Amino acid sequence: MISEQLKSIIRDGEGLTVEFKECKTQINRDVYETVCAFLNRNGGHIVLGVDDNGNIIGIDTDALPQIKKDLVTALNNPQIINPPLYILPETVNIEGKILLYLNIPESSQVHRCKGKIFDRNEDGDLDVTNHPDAVAHLYIRKQSSFSENRIYPYVRLEDLRTDLIQRVRKMVRAENPNHPWATMNDEELLSSARLYQHDYQTGKEGYTLAAILLLGKDEVIQSVLPHFKTDAILRRVNLDRYDDRDDIRTNLIESYDRLMAFVAKHLPDPFYLEKDQRISLRDHIFREVVTNMLIHREYINGFPAKFIIGTDQVVAENANRPHGHGRINPSNFTPYPKNPVIARFFKEIGRADELGSGVRNLYNYTRIYSGGADPQLLEGDIFKIIVPVTPQATPQATPQATPQAENDKISALLEYCIEPRSREEIQEFMGLKDRKHFRLEILNPLIQEGKLFLTIPNKPNSPNQKYYSHIKDPNHV
Repeated sequence: MISEQLKSIIRDGEGLTVEFKECKTQINRDVYETVCAFLNRNGGHIVLGVDDNGNIIGIDTDALPQIKKDLVTALNNPQIINPPLYILPETVNIEGKILLYLNIPESSQVHRCKGKIFDRNEDGDLDVTNHPDAVAHLYIRKQSSFSENRIYPYVRLEDLRTDLIQRVRKMVRAENPNHPWATMNDEELLSSARLYQHDYQTGKEGYTLAAILLLGKDEVIQSVLPHFKTDAILRRVNLDRYDDRDDIRTNLIESYDRLMAFVAKHLPDPFYLEKDQRISLRDHIFREVVTNMLIHREYINGFPAKFIIGTDQVVAENANRPHGHGRINPSNFTPYPKNPVIARFFKEIGRADELGSGVRNLYNYTRIYSGGADPQLLEGDIFKIIVPVTPQATPQATPQATPQAENDKISALLEYCIEPRSREEIQEFMGLKDRKHFRLEILNPLIQEGKLFLTIPNKPNSPNQKYYSHIKDPNHV
């Protein structure tokens, strides 16, 4: 979290969704009770290194590594928080003092802290373990609010795709080499991700709707939700029907891949530099749109999700469980997780940002991509995102780089590549150190745009591969 945002939270003081803990040299004993209460209520912000009055005390530098280690270990320990939770505390420096920030999501499950159930009100954390009515109400609220929590006791591990689970391990390892999921077996990973649950009210236990949607075999998904699909449509010439279409009826991980492939196939991606790094405006915008469609949809509603690319806009719409109605104003937007388990899963595998930050990015990048126009986010029983598309627009409004500066860099690169150059030579010429970023954001787009060519086109991954341009001599090989 940006320090300015955390300063604002501290200034506003403690409340229903904000709690301060001093934790100067060790973790306060009641931190985990607050984590439990936030999970069971509306989520919230916990700031370690601040006293009850909002004074910034800071955490001792020598104690910081152990405090962070203890937090991560405890939150993933079912004897302390059950079901366990995987969250990495964020280190923030304010006024020269070190704080730890925990952003606790609202959970779709009822959690216990050391065997006790805590709820939250304005006065703090409440132990409701011995209050049957309060506990029953908590379970009812969770079950009625989050359909992703539905348990399917006859679904077995073999009904899920083990190849996808293995892919998840690779994805979380790419985000965090020390991620606990990377070394867990399949059952442990699914339990840690809260995809296997025990309903203490009904006695049911098993894999949930979230597990089936994320990792289920296609036939299992269709058996559980026959209406489930995402319709990707291109409609520019044939406005009555479509010019291209992908009828997607598979798990959410591969649904994301296919939707982003549809975006790449049909939408432009103008060259844009942010500071000295090329970023894909198109991917930044539609990553947020596609992710929103998949993780915030009300899946028990039969309304089919649609992603429609038109002549001057893209419209995404899906069934929703609204927290309001009308157009969302990003300046006073309060995000609500519609499927917290699915949302958290997407965040862990690197497919989603913290709740709320993606909306800000969507607005910022759409204004550049569209030449100044804002996207529209419309809350209702059907949630709709409208992104204006103006392919001719240029990113001249941003202060980081001008189109002329961008064109000059690319022109210099193509001039340099009149003679075939290796990837290492081109990367060094551009002054870029990150190999993955260079390949994804510079090299591959230039190849796709027909500006760079491969000396060994039949073996793109050859160690002897070089790249050249036709800038002066169209017959150059």
